[in-house]
Amino acid sequence: MDNSGEVSNDIRTVYAAVSREPNSDLKNGQLFKLYKRRWFVLLVLCLLNCSNATIWLTFAPVANQSAQYLKVTLDEINWLSLVYMVVAIPLSFATTWMLDTLGLRITLILGAWLNMLGAVLRFLGTLPGESFKIQYPIVMLGQTLGALAQPLIVFAPTKLAALWFPDHQRATANMIASMANPLGILLANIISPVMAETSAQIPKLLLAYAIPTCIICVLTTVGIRSSAPPTPPSASAETSNSEPFVQGIKLLLTNRAYLVLLLCFGSGIAVFTCFSTLLDQILCVKGYTNDFAGLCGALFIVFGIIGAGILGLYVDKTKKFMEATKINMSFCAVACIAFSVVSLMPQQKVAVAAVCSFFGFFGFSIYPVAMELSVECSYPVGEATSAGLVFVSGQVQSVVYIVLLQALTTRLADSPLSTCGEAALSWKVPMMVMAGLCTLFTCCFLVFFNTRYRRLEAEEQATYGTRESQHLYRNEHPPWRRKAADNTEETCHYE
Repeated sequence: MDNSGEVSNDIRTVYAAVSREPNSDLKNGQLFKLYKRRWFVLLVLCLLNCSNATIWLTFAPVANQSAQYLKVTLDEINWLSLVYMVVAIPLSFATTWMLDTLGLRITLILGAWLNMLGAVLRFLGTLPGESFKIQYPIVMLGQTLGALAQPLIVFAPTKLAALWFPDHQRATANMIASMANPLGILLANIISPVMAETSAQIPKLLLAYAIPTCIICVLTTVGIRSSAPPTPPSASAETSNSEPFVQGIKLLLTNRAYLVLLLCFGSGIAVFTCFSTLLDQILCVKGYTNDFAGLCGALFIVFGIIGAGILGLYVDKTKKFMEATKINMSFCAVACIAFSVVSLMPQQKVAVAAVCSFFGFFGFSIYPVAMELSVECSYPVGEATSAGLVFVSGQVQSVVYIVLLQALTTRLADSPLSTCGEAALSWKVPMMVMAGLCTLFTCCFLVFFNTRYRRLEAEEQATYGTRESQHLYRNEHPPWRRKAADNTEETCHYE
């Protein structure tokens, strides 16, 4: 008997047993399929993410006009944005459970309806009327509904990428869906000041934000027909919900690499939140105008989206998640240190704008790649659970960082250059602390983080079978024959 023939037959048996879909038959020798409608699902998520971000920061760029129309203080207007952070932290755990247990479709539809109802309620709360005295509570209720929708939407990119896209498109899909959120922030900072130059135009502004949410809600409810495609795009998509939620949490808490990522990247999210929240207050002390601060914020986001696009394509091609994250975090630390210096110097517009662009280019690009890395190092825990807890860590640390930095400010007795309006504050010590924290956690990540790409390994093993079978397969088949076999048996079928 020919021993080589026996080995080849054994390999085929193992290969078929490991790779075959449990609920469907193989067609034309192809294991996985790609469906064109995955791009529609991605588009709907992008629209949801962008819309929710515009609702989040509707009032921040027009705080004075909003306070005048609603007859409240600026602090109360600030709470219309802060409610998102307050609601997101406790709701995050429920959201990760929903995504990994109930599925992507139900989660996105619920998020779309909450997003729409919140936007419509805000508009109804600002309708003119002399006897209408509860405008602010109704607007706050609408913002709260939008805040409830945020985790349902923000946590979805990694899940969508895993369920609908093959391994060579996952990072790009995650990047596109994730960057829709900062794009929404940018749009809110442009649209709100243009449409609401006076307080009387606030209702018109809210109507302009409410109309798209209704369209997006219809697209989500009618257009997304299933949480996953009939045939998965990759081996890992078949086992996307392999670990129960509670068991997944336990596995994450005993995963050293994941805990390092949870702490260090969460700190990075907090630094970026502080930068976005406090940028205007930091720059006005040295004589920079609100318009210039807005320009720096826009450069921060635009260059961040460009950097995310470049890095997403690179990582999809090379699979160097860990190397890309470490390099970009290092450049972020450098940018944070540079900002802490140039932001305290007057008449340095070019330097400040350049540093903000540099900060955004390397900082924003980390987010989707780090979320993919959290899935790779924690597989087979559900994607929403592993990525969601990183987001929660960032939110919690954001609150701590903002409170800490504001507590470290001191009132300046004399600040002739200040354009802040009220008493100017010194941000020298807070900026040094922020740069120090960013550098500390970056160094910890560089030194202590190391992981295998568990999901990619599982997909490779599911394709070829066990490691022993893979070794035998490669010994039995020369490269040119393996390539021919791969083209006929392992490639995705597009539909």
